This record gives sequence, structure tokens and C-alpha cells, in this order.
Amino acid sequence: MTVTVRPGRLGLPARPVRHIAFATVLVLVVIAVLGGLSLASYRAADGILRVLTARATGTVTGASAGAAVVTWAGSTVTVAMSGSVPPVGTGTQIAYDPADPATAIIPGAAVLTDADRSRDGVIFAGFLLVLVLLVDGWLLVSRWWVARRPGVELVVRRISMRRGLMARTWLETEDSRWIPVYFDPAVVTLPAPTTVLAHGNRLIAVEIPGTMLYPSGRVRRVEPTGRRTDSPARPDDYTAGRAMAAARWRHQLRVDAALLVPAPLIGILWAYLDDGGVLGWLGATAVTAALALWWAAIRGADPT
Repeated sequence: MTVTVRPGRLGLPARPVRHIAFATVLVLVVIAVLGGLSLASYRAADGILRVLTARATGTVTGASAGAAVVTWAGSTVTVAMSGSVPPVGTGTQIAYDPADPATAIIPGAAVLTDADRSRDGVIFAGFLLVLVLLVDGWLLVSRWWVARRPGVELVVRRISMRRGLMARTWLETEDSRWIPVYFDPAVVTLPAPTTVLAHGNRLIAVEIPGTMLYPSGRVRRVEPTGRRTDSPARPDDYTAGRAMAAARWRHQLRVDAALLVPAPLIGILWAYLDDGGVLGWLGATAVTAALALWWAAIRGADPT
């Protein structure tokens, strides 16, 4: 039998909100540090470039420890380079400070690369900030709205699907639909099968006694890929105890930490492509790790 009801006054669940909020704050802190350092570096480089208003043409006459020795109009300066030094005898454009000709650069100077990299860091940090806040806002509003829609009875059973480094909680229906929901200890203690109230269509919030399970993604008509684990038909006290233990934040973070494994490798790749050195590796690793924890939170990582 199908019944239509209005959902009760169940607010957004505390556990998923805290999980997402913690991960979001972590990402925002990393973004703030990255953006702040990039902005400071850009201002320092821009301060040097701003005074280089005079132009001249010179010749590369030598190299010294990754720097080019450039001569023009009887003056000689050493310019730190970000890449290879031009061959001796190469003609080059020079930008210099008319008040201090010893302050000069040529194309490929390290200060130009630093300015470009710092500017890109500021833009990237701003992009991540907007993206994370927009996604979080959409998640909260859409999940709250779905839960306010009329509900219908569904017979479901809880399963866990592990794919790669992350497992998620799903509710499998009798009509071959799979509903992803955020983890809550109450879902582990549900008998299988059990009757629940489902609110929504593509996004489905599931109401069980005393708890609203909010969707962590769209309903699927094809069984999710991964290693499947079925809940027991009649959970016992031991199962309930394990559910409460899994709900602890220390356990959740320990499970989510598996997603941090690729972060240093991605950092190495980024530092190699960007020629950012150790600082570039540290920044890319920190951003990747923070985003991995945030992704686990918004996708509803199952700590069981």
C-alpha cells in the first residue's frame, strides 16, 4: 500500500552536517593559507616589476649559477632565470629601473615566473573557495527541500558498496532502485527488509523512526559498482555497538584518511609540471588532501 504524507519537523541531520562542515572548514583554511601566501608573493614580485619602466636591448655574455649575465650600454647585470640561461651572444630585451639600472630583468627571469605562479595561485584559491561554498550551499538547500516533499512507503534494505578507497551507504528497493544516503548509526540497525517513507524522486530522503536519512546523491536504476556488503536481516546488540563505534569522529577520520594516500603523489606531479619545488609540492599535497576529505564528506563516506 502506498500512502502520501507530509514530512514531520525533522531538521537537517547533525552528523552529516558536522561532517561536511568540518571538511569545509578544513578546505577553507587550506585555501586561505594558499591564497594568502600567493597574494603576498604576487605583491612582492609586482613591487619589483612595477619600477622596471625603462627598456633597452642587450646581449647575454655569460652564465652564473642559473643566472644570465647581460651587458648593455656599458652596464652589466646578473638576472636570475627560472629556466635555462640563453646561449652566450643572444640578443635580448631588457626592462630596468631608470633610477637603478642594476635592477633589471630579461624574458624568462625568475621574478616573472614567480609573479605568474603567484597570480595563478590567487585565482585558483578564489575558484576553489567559490566552488566549495556553492556545492555546500546547494547540498544543504536541495536536501532540505527534498525532505519537505510528500512521502511514500518503500520497502528497502541497507547495503554498503566499496569502490576504490571509499564505501557508501545505499538503500536498495524492491523495484530495483538504489538510493545513496548519508551514514547514520540508525541505518545499521534497520532490519532487512524494512518499510520506510521516501521523499522525492531523483533525490530521495528516507524517513525512519526518529531520523531522516538525507540523500548523498541521485537515485540509480543500475546497481552501483564495487564490493557489496549486505546488512544482517535482524541486527543484534553487537551490530548496534559497532554502528555506534563507527559513528565516532575518530573512526570516521581514520576511514576517510585512506583517501589521503594519493595526495603526495599528486603533489609531486603538480610540482614537476609547475616547477614549483618543495613549496609547490607542499601546497598541492595540502589542497589535494583537504579536497579528498571534503569529497568523502559530501559523498557520504560510510565508516562501517
